Amino acid sequence: MTASLLHNSPRVTEAGTEPSVPAPAQWRKAARILGRILSTAGIVTAIAAFLFLAVGPRLFGYQTSTMLTGSMSPLINPGDVVVSVARPAAELKPGDVITYGIPVEDHRVETHRIIDVDRGADGTVTVRTQGDANPAADPWTATLQDDTVAVHTVTIPYLGTAIRTLRDPLVQGALTYGAPALLVGVLLTSIWRKPTAARQAAS
Repeated sequence: MTASLLHNSPRVTEAGTEPSVPAPAQWRKAARILGRILSTAGIVTAIAAFLFLAVGPRLFGYQTSTMLTGSMSPLINPGDVVVSVARPAAELKPGDVITYGIPVEDHRVETHRIIDVDRGADGTVTVRTQGDANPAADPWTATLQDDTVAVHTVTIPYLGTAIRTLRDPLVQGALTYGAPALLVGVLLTSIWRKPTAARQAAS
């Protein structure tokens, strides 16, 4: 009889220990923590990207551009961001990778490697360039118009792809309307959870 009473009696936890939390509650808690970490990381990344792309060039004088083709692979791949620093045109040498406006067609900005430099008696600097992945030199000779030229310093992989993705109308629409809706949903969930937690604590 005594054994039966002991078997049916409620289990008493040791002093100072908390009762075990049901697994679903643990999962919800872990999901909330993970959500906070991801949202914080997203905000920090967005702020860092803004400072790097919009503020940094004004403060530190570097230039950024997005590589659109594979002509400089594997050094620079499509979607990479090229960070360049201004260097006097008189100091350019073969092997430098420069970002400049080509003198033909649509005068687009190109990032290619210098294969030949010619300095005129009047101080003009003319260069020939070629993409690392291209079998032949570019079909033009460019006379540099400015005293300085943007010379490649570092490559940031995939950042340009991320920027183009964020500029997509569908993505912008989702961020414009989806982010506020998600925020409202989180706030409402938090408000509804507080009375429920209070009732559970009271019981």
